[in-house]
Amino acid sequence: MTARFEARPACSQTYALGEGPLWDRDRNRLLWVDIEGGLVCAGRLDRRTDAIRVMETWHFDDLACAVAVSRDGELLVATRHNLIHVRGDGSRDVVAQLVHEQGSRLNDGAVDPQGRFLAGSMALDDRTGQERLLRWDGRETTVLDDDLTLSNGLAWSPSGDRLYSIDSIPGVVWVRDYPGGARHELFRVTDGLPDGLCVDTDGNLWIAVHERGEVRCLTPRGELLATVAVPAPKTTSCAFAGPNLDVLVVTAAEGPLFTVRVGAVGLHTPYWHH
Repeated sequence: MTARFEARPACSQTYALGEGPLWDRDRNRLLWVDIEGGLVCAGRLDRRTDAIRVMETWHFDDLACAVAVSRDGELLVATRHNLIHVRGDGSRDVVAQLVHEQGSRLNDGAVDPQGRFLAGSMALDDRTGQERLLRWDGRETTVLDDDLTLSNGLAWSPSGDRLYSIDSIPGVVWVRDYPGGARHELFRVTDGLPDGLCVDTDGNLWIAVHERGEVRCLTPRGELLATVAVPAPKTTSCAFAGPNLDVLVVTAAEGPLFTVRVGAVGLHTPYWHH
């Protein structure tokens, strides 16, 4: 029987396009972005109420598409086309340009178990099958995929040897042995756009389904285990947060952050190596 949960608003602020939540365990904080607002946020999770209070923000004169954090607390922010290193003293440097086409922009990103940053691109027009999933190791950029339309969620198995990635427009969830295996279709979501995702300690996938107001928990075989109802239709991503990684945080477009306890525990987010 499929379990059902309901997420609740966790803050009073609303975001134009909230995305990319991640838990920074060394600083006991949640990080996320508002892509269209050009905003990176850090917040505290109240362990009694599961509310989230914004503690710090970083503004960009551009889109803020994804954020990663290093062990020393410095940030790597994916903007429309570039990666920006935000140092502890507040200084910023463009460290790489990943997208060169004006008709594309960066979208979701994540750090792999080796500390390298992955980010995908999306088409801003009706082009299909020309977008990329890229990996940046601090010096060189490697193309992992070059046939995507809307590169989205990225997550690794508990052992770190399998990469799950989403192409939202065809609704495909891909899997590959990592770091060097061939890509295979895992399953498809046909009644909504699969967006961001995370993986729990049991190896199950938690996928935000855009336009459905849901997060779905599925096994790697595509079997539905649980559904989280979110009171905002444009759900975008999710991540486990808190010292015990037992609170699921959900982001949305045109909505606040949401939290829910689903009886699962998440995986630690790798730190970006710079």
